[in-house]
Amino acid sequence: MSFQNPVFIPGPTNMPEAVRQACYMPTIDHRSPTFGKILHPCLEGVRKVLKSKDAKIFIFPSTGTGGWETALSNTLSKGDKVLAARNGMFSHRWIDMCQRHGLDVHVVETPWGEGIPADKYEEILKADTKHEIKVVLATHNETATGVKSDIAAVRKALDAAGHPAMLFVDGVSSIASMDFRFDEWGVDVAITGSQKGFMLPAGLAIIGFSGKAIAAAEKSDLPTTFFDIKDMQKGYDANAFPYTPPVGLMNGLKLSLDMLLEEGLENVFARHHRIAEGVRKAVSAWGLELCAASPDLYSDTVSAIRTPEGFNATDIVTHAADKYDVAFGVGLGEVAGKVFRIGHLGSLTDVMTLSGLATAEMCMVDLGLDVKLGSGVAAAQEYYRTNPVAGK
Repeated sequence: MSFQNPVFIPGPTNMPEAVRQACYMPTIDHRSPTFGKILHPCLEGVRKVLKSKDAKIFIFPSTGTGGWETALSNTLSKGDKVLAARNGMFSHRWIDMCQRHGLDVHVVETPWGEGIPADKYEEILKADTKHEIKVVLATHNETATGVKSDIAAVRKALDAAGHPAMLFVDGVSSIASMDFRFDEWGVDVAITGSQKGFMLPAGLAIIGFSGKAIAAAEKSDLPTTFFDIKDMQKGYDANAFPYTPPVGLMNGLKLSLDMLLEEGLENVFARHHRIAEGVRKAVSAWGLELCAASPDLYSDTVSAIRTPEGFNATDIVTHAADKYDVAFGVGLGEVAGKVFRIGHLGSLTDVMTLSGLATAEMCMVDLGLDVKLGSGVAAAQEYYRTNPVAGK
């Protein structure tokens, strides 16, 4: 794979050169005040990205999967009931983790390509008159299918049912790229990772806890050591971690947050939407469809593109890598071989996106699909030309 070409996988994403350089800093004493000058701006910056006034932020050396475990192990006890929808690979994996932790999961099976059925959640929560369900899980952006779910609607379902369950949201492929409203949506735990919208290498699990979730941590009996938020908070209070922190990644995160906040969160979200719309125009011009069942579900960070029946979509990804040194995402789980994925998040521009669309077209034509060379690129070009970036 050529390092000169951008990647079009939905994470890890392309890195701005300044962020990459910030990660490769000289060694410092991580128990000195110097580390505190990196740590605390990171915590405050993440809080702003989550749009929260007082969420407690925790950053662990891990990935989004470690963030899931942090949420579960710090707040729940063995046998606790959890409500979750399975509508893609990543919601499936979170459910699997719950079950491995000895939790009782009520799974709402949902077609892949659909969003979280908030109405079904409300029905189940209203029927739970003894309030045995302790947590409702929601995957904001299902990376496997390119589906965005309505978290505000999930919160309304909880409120309509008058149910006290906590709301845990997987925002791994949405936070820092798509609008996320921790306080407004009444989120209790939000989980993301460094390698998506924050434009960093993988290696950081980034989690926000509400006061309610912090209180639940006092009653949890699931074992925690590495992911213990109480130990981590004690470390923060002393400008440190309870163990050796990933200082370089934290320094990169500090700069990434500065860049995102300087651009302005609403501008970041608008940029992602605009680039995604160009991709969607290309898909339509190719005569193909997205995995997401309707426009209200379209993700602004990843598009899962269905190929014709009988065609192995994975061949496009393999061919792109072998012939053109460009990376796209394969289909996962139930949509393996049925879709290929174009990631359009993080450090990305119109021009970079057009190169990815051009490559995807060449691959499809090479493999015999009925796609006109240049059709998708032209459709995206027309959209970008007539919908310029604000101020340009």
